[in-house]
Amino acid sequence: MAMTIHVDIVSAEEEIYSGPANEVFAPAVMGEVGILPRHTPLITHLKPGEVVVRQEGKDDQFFFVSGGILEVQPHVVTVLADTAIRAKDLDEAEARAAKERAEEAMRNSQSDQEYAKANAELLEAVAQLRMLENIRKKVAR
Repeated sequence: MAMTIHVDIVSAEEEIYSGPANEVFAPAVMGEVGILPRHTPLITHLKPGEVVVRQEGKDDQFFFVSGGILEVQPHVVTVLADTAIRAKDLDEAEARAAKERAEEAMRNSQSDQEYAKANAELLEAVAQLRMLENIRKKVAR
């Protein structure tokens, strides 16, 4: 049996995933991070995007995170996400609507604060749509 690492993905509302993995991929602010068992300890910020949990002999599991913190220890990976959603629970129509609302809010913003809030919402919606497209491509292979 291959070595595994324990993974916990937690949002402000609930624990989304807890279990073993052979590899984990996460959208760190500095770029995508790939984590294997015995990885060097690391703490980094996450940007909106896709977390992939890979287990030998099983389908990859995909999760959307809106941002948060990634903590890596040699045998444990913890994702503390602002929002975390299983890929199967993402709603493409809602993500497209959120993107349109954010673009409209950016056009109509009256202050830097309003613009920044709308921009963050836009980045989150675009990341969700990109993740759904990536999953579609992987399934089509």
